[in-house]
Amino acid sequence: MLEVRIDKWMWATRIFKTRTIAAEACKKNRVMINGVNVKASRMIKVGDIIQVRKPPVTFSFKVLDLTERRMGAKLVPDYLENVTPPEQYEILEMNRISGFVDRARGLGRPTKKDRRELEQFTDPGLLNDGFDFDFDFDSEDDEE
Repeated sequence: MLEVRIDKWMWATRIFKTRTIAAEACKKNRVMINGVNVKASRMIKVGDIIQVRKPPVTFSFKVLDLTERRMGAKLVPDYLENVTPPEQYEILEMNRISGFVDRARGLGRPTKKDRRELEQFTDPGLLNDGFDFDFDFDSEDDEE
């Protein structure tokens, strides 16, 4: 087996949950081999560098071996090497802590009460509380 379709390989190595999702990612230009966008039918070979863009991060994998058969997660390191640069993981971490208010999964849309509490919490009127943060630094020079 010298070559394998990229959508089959990405599904087999558990980069994507289904082969259909892998093929859609190729169609949406989210998969590149050696820096070139590819179709799902593109054949890959050992040594190729595959970049998968899952916004906001672009993951990079080096093909170590080929397979068309889905495998257990413990066997995946035999078939691919994660060569994603550390700055991509920093982008992912920054995105997680960037002020996005995380709602628990499954709670659905916020209720009217939730919206009011959020508006009260983020109300700009609270910032205008009478304190003057414009300090006069010239007066400190006079004291010396």
